[in-house]
Amino acid sequence: MPDNDFDVIVIGAGAGGLFTAARLAHRGYRTLVLERLDKVGGRASTDDIDGFKVNNGAIVIEVGGITQQTCEEVGAAFDIREPKPPILYRVAGKDVDVTGGGWGFLLGKLTRQGAKLVQGIGAARNDSGLPEDELSTADWVRKYTKNEGVHGIFRNMCASIFAVGSEDLPARVFLTYFTRKSAFKRFGFHPEGTIGLWKALAASIEANGGQIWLSTPATRIRTSGSSVTGVDIERDGSPVTIPASIVVSDVGPAATVKLLGEENLPADYLSEVEAADRPTSMISVNFASQERLVDVPGMLSFAKTRRLAYIANFTDLCPEMAPPGWNLYVGTSVPDNPTGDFDEAAETELLLQDLRDNIEDFDRRGRILSVAVTRDDWPPQRAVAGFDLPHDTPFTGLWNVGDAVKEYANGGTTACAETAKLVVDKIVSAYRPG
Repeated sequence: MPDNDFDVIVIGAGAGGLFTAARLAHRGYRTLVLERLDKVGGRASTDDIDGFKVNNGAIVIEVGGITQQTCEEVGAAFDIREPKPPILYRVAGKDVDVTGGGWGFLLGKLTRQGAKLVQGIGAARNDSGLPEDELSTADWVRKYTKNEGVHGIFRNMCASIFAVGSEDLPARVFLTYFTRKSAFKRFGFHPEGTIGLWKALAASIEANGGQIWLSTPATRIRTSGSSVTGVDIERDGSPVTIPASIVVSDVGPAATVKLLGEENLPADYLSEVEAADRPTSMISVNFASQERLVDVPGMLSFAKTRRLAYIANFTDLCPEMAPPGWNLYVGTSVPDNPTGDFDEAAETELLLQDLRDNIEDFDRRGRILSVAVTRDDWPPQRAVAGFDLPHDTPFTGLWNVGDAVKEYANGGTTACAETAKLVVDKIVSAYRPG
C-alpha cells in the first residue's frame, strides 16, 4: 500500500490497540498503528534488566477466554504457559490449594461464617441478589464477618484484578465479576514476558498488510464537522498528516480529548471524561534469587498482609525469563488511597516489610531488580471498574478502546480484548475496507 493510504489509524500499541488492529487487519482493513514508544505493549510490556525479562504492568494472560480466541482468529501465536494450580492462598502460614473447592473451601478455612458468605456470593447470580452500587466490597463483607483474614482475601483479590482496595470497589462489580465473568479461572505467563503476546499480535497485523510505526507520537486528531479526517504525527522528527476516516484511540479518553482539543468537544462529554478519569495505582517489587523463594508454580495470594496482594513466580514455567540458574518473581501491592495521593516511600516500605515477613531472609536471599510505581498517567488501570466511559465519542469514526472504557465488571488485558471486539464490530457494521 502507499505509505499514507490507510482505512484505519489506531493510536497506541497497548493491549487494546493491538487487539483492535489485529482484528481489523485480519478483516482486510488497511490498518496503521501509531506508538510513541520504541516497543509494543504499552503499560503491559516487558523490560530487560540485566538479562531478566521484567514486566512493567500486566503479568498474566487469561487462557481460554476472549484473548486466546482473538489470537486464534487472527493467526497470532498464543504461547501462554498455564500453572497448575494457578493460585495458592496463604492462610495462617499454610499455602492452600482451593482447586475444586472454590469459595466454600477457601472461606471455610478462615471463618465459621464462610457458609453465609458463600450463600451471599451465590445470591449474586441473580439480579435481585446484587447489592446497590454505593455499597463497597469491604462493607458487603462486613455484613457477614469481621474476620481479618476474610477481609484480607477480598482486599487482595480486588487489588490483584482491579488495582484498587475492597474499600474502593463497588461490591456489585466484584460479585458480578466472580459470578458472571470469566474471573481469570485460567491464566498463564509468556516465556518472553508479557511483551511476547503483543509481539505475536504485531506480527499478525503486519502479516495481514497492516503497519506499526514505533517512536511515532500522535500530536493531533483532525476533524471536520462531526467526523474525524486523520491524525497529525511526528515521524522521524518531521510533522506528517495521515488521512483516515476511522480512528481508534488506545491512549484513554482524557488523552484523546487533548488530541482533539477541548474547544472542539461538547461540555457534557468533557464533564463525563473528567469524572471518569480516575486512574488507579500499584507498586511492584521485581526480585530474583538463585534459590527458590516460594513453593508455588504460579501465584500466591494472602489472607493477612499490610499491603502485599500477591507474589508471582515466573521461572518455574518460564525459565527463559531469567538468566540460567536464577528465579524471577514479583510482589505487588495497592497503596492506601489508590486513586488519590499517597506516600510512595512509605507504601513501598510496607510492601517490602510484607515480603520480609513472607519470604525467609528476604533481604539476603533476594536481589531487587526494580521497584515500579504505576500511577497517574501510567496506571495499572485508567478507570475504576464500574465507572467506565462508553467506547463512542462525539465524532463519527472515532472510538476509544482499552481499560478506561471497559465493559461493566471486567478488568485487565481481558477487558481490553473485549473492548476491541466490540469496537471492531461497530466499525465492520458501518464501514467497508478500502
